[in-house]
Amino acid sequence: MRKLVSEMLSKHPLLEVVGIARNGKDAVEKVVELRPDAVTMDIEMPLMNGLEALKQIMEQQPTPVVMLSSTTEIGAENTMNAMEYGAVDFVAKPGGAISLNLHEVEQEIVAKVVAATKVKISTLVKQPIVERVQAIQRDFPDKETTIRSMSSLTTSQDKKISKVLETFVIIGTSTGGPRALQEVLTRLPSDLNAPILIVQHMPPGFTKSLAQRLDGLSDIQVKEAEDGEPLLKGVAYIAPGGKHLKFEKCKTGYCVRLDIMEPPRMGHRPSVDVLLESAAAIQELQYVTAIMTGMGHDGREGMLQLKTACKTITIAESEKTSVVYGMPKAIKEAGLADQVVDVQYIAEAITEILHS
Repeated sequence: MRKLVSEMLSKHPLLEVVGIARNGKDAVEKVVELRPDAVTMDIEMPLMNGLEALKQIMEQQPTPVVMLSSTTEIGAENTMNAMEYGAVDFVAKPGGAISLNLHEVEQEIVAKVVAATKVKISTLVKQPIVERVQAIQRDFPDKETTIRSMSSLTTSQDKKISKVLETFVIIGTSTGGPRALQEVLTRLPSDLNAPILIVQHMPPGFTKSLAQRLDGLSDIQVKEAEDGEPLLKGVAYIAPGGKHLKFEKCKTGYCVRLDIMEPPRMGHRPSVDVLLESAAAIQELQYVTAIMTGMGHDGREGMLQLKTACKTITIAESEKTSVVYGMPKAIKEAGLADQVVDVQYIAEAITEILHS
């Protein structure tokens, strides 16, 4: 496995493999010694497993780490733990623990490692929540000014949604998304007056674990979306890996439609563009949308359609807090962002818009 991954990465003109570790303990020592720009690491390793090694790397020498993960149920749970501990991304191994057919995901491994080398280290180190709250209270004693003080707004604040129309919240994200989603969903109130539809780029087998983890941490309900289910206020629906998330009008209001037939967009299924295009077709609704950390520009074309068709207020995550400033940058540069907000204040921005 080490030989296969090394050969894949070494072929890329922008990458040089500077060290190979036999186990987790060796990995921690080599990261401290060699100070690489990025690390690939298996969760399953002898002597010290990948999760423990990841924790120690983040404590001793914070470095962008891409995990290799098995798609078993326990493998998916461990992957979500790795995201929580600071891994920037993961690749699902196609053939279990010993994947001799790893070449099937060679392009994905290389692309994610190249992206990892560009990650800002400051976004990997989580400030303890108590320290963060104390800092906010010290710097912004008037809580009402927090959003406006901490976010840079690209348009005037007088844009408001209609009290008459029903509102849906849509969130799109990719690399760094699991932690960004945790920042946002855990801060939303249980009585949020809108359903939340989420696309997080992830392969099949991982989104259910992500939804369960976030559900346990949040006041709102968070679940993996199921085909045909009604969309309820105060519930967040995460697109299942391998399926496009859409929705449509049905007898009970609006219902989920999962699509496995439409091809991936820019390599992604689920795709943010597909969800936004689905929303644009329902013009009696209005939307609050948030595009957060991620590679590429998935969401830009769909957002253009949605903004043209429906009343929409769009939030882009700031460059300061984005692990990879790709997707939100594309929204901002296309002139589609109404607000640019640090990730820890996106929930407040959404709530403020809905309750204004």
